[in-house]
Amino acid sequence: MGTFRDALAASAGKAFAGRSPEPREQQRYLEGLHLEDLALACACLAGANEAWDHVMREHRPALYRAAEAMDPTGRARDLADAIWSELFARSLLRYFHGRSSLLTWLRSVLAQRHVDAIRAAKRLDSLPDDEALPIADRASPEPGAERYQQLMQQALASAIETLEPRDRLRLACYHAQQLTLAETGRVLHEHEATVSRRLAQTRRALRPAIEQWLEQQGGLAPAEVDRCVRMLLDDPGALDLRKIVGEDRSKRGVS
Repeated sequence: MGTFRDALAASAGKAFAGRSPEPREQQRYLEGLHLEDLALACACLAGANEAWDHVMREHRPALYRAAEAMDPTGRARDLADAIWSELFARSLLRYFHGRSSLLTWLRSVLAQRHVDAIRAAKRLDSLPDDEALPIADRASPEPGAERYQQLMQQALASAIETLEPRDRLRLACYHAQQLTLAETGRVLHEHEATVSRRLAQTRRALRPAIEQWLEQQGGLAPAEVDRCVRMLLDDPGALDLRKIVGEDRSKRGVS
């Protein structure tokens, strides 16, 4: 029981990081967790053989099927094998907090690692040499740009945190990892047209949440909010999207 109580406390601590929730809010959060799967993970961490047998029997085939769908060449299957090795070492399971089912979380871990592998391969491509540009040709930063970028970073992080896990992963694949629509679709088992449509829906949903945060939490006047958002649209590269969506998501998955 102690391990399970610790897992509940860790899950709530992660969900309400930086603030103290009201008792009813915390109760609603805990009631919404996948408690059976969280208890199963705790049993595995405690070394219960029956729990491990259940996970192997119920989840391992499904994870391998997901790997085959992502990459029929077998590279994703190797990633799945690595995940099982880390599960047996009991290190990876500590990142599972019960916010999704255990199988959904395992698939998310696999998907993110597959994305990371694709991204790592793309880094081998040559990139333009920005240093070759004459200094006179580089745009001067707009006054207040640094402050606006910091506020936008916080506003965007807050807005993204409210998204469904699948929407966050799709956003990370396309914008942070710079996968194509087709590559993103293979990771999430969606047609590229569906990926494009849902990305557009997510971006539309983010904007009012960002504007509200900038005005209420950032203390910006409406005109400043418009200016801040315009700067994001003009230069989205100034924001570290990979950091916002969580650089260590390859370990944590959708918890």
